[in-house]
Amino acid sequence: MQNTDAITLGEVTVSRVEELHGPIMPAGQFFPDIPEQAWREQRDTLVPDHLGDGDGMVHAAMQTWVLRSGGRTILIDTGIGNDKSRPAVESWDHLSLDYLGNLARAGVRPQDVDLVVNTHLHSDHIGWNTRLVDGEWVPTFPHATYLMPAVDFAYWNPANNPGIAGGVNENAFEDSVAPVHAAGQVMLWENRHVIDEHLTLEAAPGHTPGSAVVTLRSGGDRALFAGDILHTPLQITHPDHSSCFDVDPATSRTTRLRLLGWAADAHALVLPAHFSGRSALEIEDTGTGFAVKQWGPFPRY
Repeated sequence: MQNTDAITLGEVTVSRVEELHGPIMPAGQFFPDIPEQAWREQRDTLVPDHLGDGDGMVHAAMQTWVLRSGGRTILIDTGIGNDKSRPAVESWDHLSLDYLGNLARAGVRPQDVDLVVNTHLHSDHIGWNTRLVDGEWVPTFPHATYLMPAVDFAYWNPANNPGIAGGVNENAFEDSVAPVHAAGQVMLWENRHVIDEHLTLEAAPGHTPGSAVVTLRSGGDRALFAGDILHTPLQITHPDHSSCFDVDPATSRTTRLRLLGWAADAHALVLPAHFSGRSALEIEDTGTGFAVKQWGPFPRY
């Protein structure tokens, strides 16, 4: 595939907008069930885009997929956000990044956005839902409808889940979800939601109770905006292994196997939320599992 900053799939244009990328966690901590030998065997595939050279750190990206479909501008996931209090993750705490500048360079102003899709409500997928203005959290995208999974909306509300305190989602509902809901811009959905004739939101539980993916079917093209069903390419060859952040690892495995099977059969481009490097890829069914067929057309970070 030819490298490009934007691609066209059927009648949908897809761009990638970065918030940040780099090392985030030791592999053994992030994926406690994946044996060290598996990382060693695929070192040449993983280093340097997805694994540090010698330090065992998993590399990842925080990024938004920008879709233009049916005359609308659609964002899939909104990263960590600026000025957010994230005491559990020091590297995410009170960031000051030029994400909105990166969006602008992709031709998107906040007022241009029609739809924001949060594939789930972890803090690194909802951060730019809001921004701090005069000490108040306000919706970043004033004219957008924010699509949120109803199951996650209930689960991550601290009024329903006191276990959130001290974890990665501490403060996230209050600063990145509740203000958008109070502004009347949230649409909650369950099971399946048709965005338009090309795009569909589908439940993909396991990582969180309400996790979702977006499937694209347009002309002869197929794509899977995979959210967090994958965090490393090693999960393509080892799909039984889940990350430490999966709320229900057994369900996550089932979801991952189902969607990888669909992507392989449909020759779909897979666009996970956090893959660094070229960020997107095609996979194939080897008969005994899955493998990377080829990497997507985006330039390497």
